[in-house]
Parts: sequence; C-alpha cells; structure tokens
Amino acid sequence: MLLHDVGPTTISLPDAPNISAIERRLARLEGTEAALVLSSGMAAISCTLLALLRPGDHLVASDWLGSSTRQFFQSELPRVGIDVTFVDPTSTRGWRRAMRGNTRVIFLESPVHPTTRVVDMKPVAMLALELGVALVVDATSASPINFRASEYGADVIIHSASTYLSGHRDVTLGIVAGADAVVDEVRAKMLRGGQTPDPFALWLLERGVRSLDVRVQRQNQNALRVAQWAEHQERISAVHYPGLASHPDHTIAASLFDGFGGLLAITLAGGAASAISLVQRVQLFTLSTETGGMDSLVHPPSADTNGVIHLSIGLEAADDLIADLAQALA
Repeated sequence: MLLHDVGPTTISLPDAPNISAIERRLARLEGTEAALVLSSGMAAISCTLLALLRPGDHLVASDWLGSSTRQFFQSELPRVGIDVTFVDPTSTRGWRRAMRGNTRVIFLESPVHPTTRVVDMKPVAMLALELGVALVVDATSASPINFRASEYGADVIIHSASTYLSGHRDVTLGIVAGADAVVDEVRAKMLRGGQTPDPFALWLLERGVRSLDVRVQRQNQNALRVAQWAEHQERISAVHYPGLASHPDHTIAASLFDGFGGLLAITLAGGAASAISLVQRVQLFTLSTETGGMDSLVHPPSADTNGVIHLSIGLEAADDLIADLAQALA
C-alpha cells in the first residue's frame, strides 16, 4: 500500500470519552488496528481518498457505485488533479488494464446499494497487493457482522453508519477502519475539513452497535424468507437477492459473507404501474429512501422503474412481511 507523507498529526479532538470507546469497538468489529467516526458516510469517503491521494495520482474504481460516490469521483476529484478510471468489476483483466504507474488506490463497494450486486474482491485484493496499491472497500450494506473486508485484503473499510451500524434511522455518521497510520491521516483531513461527529450522535451509534449482531442476524433471516417466497409469485418476474442461487453473484457472496443482508429487490411483471400500486398498498413497509433500520422500508419507485422495487427488510415477523406484500400484490 502506498501512502504519501503519512505520519502523526498534532491536531486532536476535544476530550470526549465516548469517541475513543466506540472507535475501539468498531476496530474490533472490523479486525483492524484503528477506526474513526466522521460526520457522514460521504465524509468518510472524501477524507479517506484525500488522505491517500495527491494531485497527479490515479484512482481505479468499480463501475458499480452509489450515485453520491460516483458524483464525488467524477466531479470533485478531477478538480484537485486526481484522475479516475471506472472498471467493470466482473472483468478481472479490466482491473489490471486500468492500472497505471501513478495508480495509488482501488475503490469498490460491495454489496452494491440498491442493485444487490456483489463484487468478487479476492482477485482485486491480489492485484492491489502485487502492485502496492491501497484497496478501499465500502461495505456499508453488509455491516461487519456479515462481511469483514480486512480478512480478504482490504486496507481501508468504509461504512455509512446511518444504516446497519446505528440501526435506528436517527443518526448521520461515517466510519473509516484500517491501519493506525492511515486512520491518523484520515483524522487529520477530517479535523481540517470540519467533518467531526456530534458527541450525541456518537452515543446513539454506540447504542445501535450494541444490538448490531442480533439485528443483522434477524434481517438476514427475514430477507431470505421474503426472497424465497417472492421467487414463487406469478406477479413477480425476478427477485434480486444474493442469498438466492438465482442471483448472478450468489457464489461470490457465499464465499465472502456470513449472511446475505437485509436488502433485496423485486421486479414486478406489470412494470412501473404495478410497482407504484404495490408501494401505495403496503401497510407494514414504510416509504423511505433509507436502509438498514429496524423497520422494513420500501423505496419510492420512479416512472421509469421498469417494475423494480427496492426493499430494506427489518425486524418484523417474516410471515407478517410476506402477508403484507401478498395483499399488496393482490
């Protein structure tokens, strides 16, 4: 892994005991030397990349990214002289062809929200190790209960703590986990950019992390039950969930994850009209663009949705969630 001028910083956070307590707990969850909490998931991404990259450097990124991350890569990094190349993550050769002499970082997101696709990071990690490039993985949709990217070669792991880690949909925070030297450098960027977390939000995060294992295990079970049921419904033409053998990345997910998460998508045979109708008729699912909460959520579909509905499965009884979807379909 190549770093530029990584070293200790003289900047320090105000005395807040809950900061160090939750950061130590997060580092243990991820299996890393250190962890850092920032004000948001995008703060975690931006501070990490600005810590690892300098003007003239090159970033190679998976083409499967959330919209905010992609916009930052396309619009903001080039303004500070950092070139970005996007790669089809299913092409192992594509990763290697994209590498340059000034490539310093590889970035990928897995599982990908909201498509549920899973990137095979094993060959990417081998390439990063061979070339001395830092591998940064956004593992927000898995949580460290299902996936610890450091065990597969990731140098830095990023989470939006607003989702599974907090679990209550009342916090906006981000997490960076990795080696001490890297985390120190990211901390310096955070402090200089004013992206420090609110102490009360940190307390809420610690509250959520205490129940993380129990919540995620239940969400894994519920989502698999809902996905298996949906596969046998005539009005649903496709189910997108990595825990199903029909998912294009099921084998990869099974080799990397301890559980398949609470995110899934269904494609309704009736197209956009059916999708909008279902969203209007569900009773247990809450309409929201968020994910990872204790309650089950459905994303609002757009007119060009082609019948795809994205669900975030919560802690309710699986039978009740299935019954709600069944009545909405009917």
